[in-house]
Amino acid sequence: HFLAIKEDITTRKLAEEERAMMEIKLRQAMKLEAIGQLAAGIAHEINTPTQYVGDNTRFLQDAFGDLSKILESYHHLFETSRRGSVNPELVAGVEKAIQEADLAYLTEEIPKAISQSLEGVARVTAIVRAMKEFSHPGGDEKQAIDLNRAIESTITVCRNEWKYVAEMATKFDPDLPLVPCHPGELNQVFLNLIINAAHAIADVKGQENGKGTITVGTRRDGEWAEIRIADTGTGIPEEHRRKIFTPFFTTKEVGKGTGQGLAISHSVVVGKHQGTIEFETESGKGTTFIIRLPLGPSYS
Repeated sequence: HFLAIKEDITTRKLAEEERAMMEIKLRQAMKLEAIGQLAAGIAHEINTPTQYVGDNTRFLQDAFGDLSKILESYHHLFETSRRGSVNPELVAGVEKAIQEADLAYLTEEIPKAISQSLEGVARVTAIVRAMKEFSHPGGDEKQAIDLNRAIESTITVCRNEWKYVAEMATKFDPDLPLVPCHPGELNQVFLNLIINAAHAIADVKGQENGKGTITVGTRRDGEWAEIRIADTGTGIPEEHRRKIFTPFFTTKEVGKGTGQGLAISHSVVVGKHQGTIEFETESGKGTTFIIRLPLGPSYS
């Protein structure tokens, strides 16, 4: 009898270890899938500012050629005036060079081109930095992180997923303390909820301007950090509300979703962070997901 109990415990332990290993593999697969899905969007996001940096640089190259001709004529005028032999033809030549180059236009447009190029470089830098922060592998130990910055990085990384269907509004609590967590896994949760919000908005027919709103907010609530991700989408139908955190449950058409996103989000928030994940929803009005994470003993 004792051996049977021992064998049963061993079998259950092995099953639990196998289930835990499967969940780790599934999370890794989901992360790889997400990064793969984001890669094309990030390439597009980087391509746009890179293009106008290139266009402006070519304009500056041409403009410098035109300015060189003016500078050359000025130099000739200067050298001639030093010898005290300036003539009207020389002055007319300088005037002609100025007119041909359209100096007034260049003087106005060159600073704009430089400013736009710097903006483009800053945009690319921001996207690359956000991707690095989003993809940070982390470790087994929790890290105290700036949650607002982590969410901002995730919003930047997946911009191509939501920008066509929604405006993004953020309401970050600037006084939110650092939150102990596993950053990489929480970023996956935020990513999943933001993309789900974009899909819910995309499913709404006949919107004004064709766009809805995703609102992401943070606040401190006692010993908890609270994150709210709200959308103006279709809402969750009554019959689906009890099942949305169930593995493999999805309302999306074949090929659009595995039904694992919210199940893994629940596992990460509740299982790995001892937090809570809930939602408020109204059919036809939208859904708000509310995540609460413990701030840890140092804040109690």
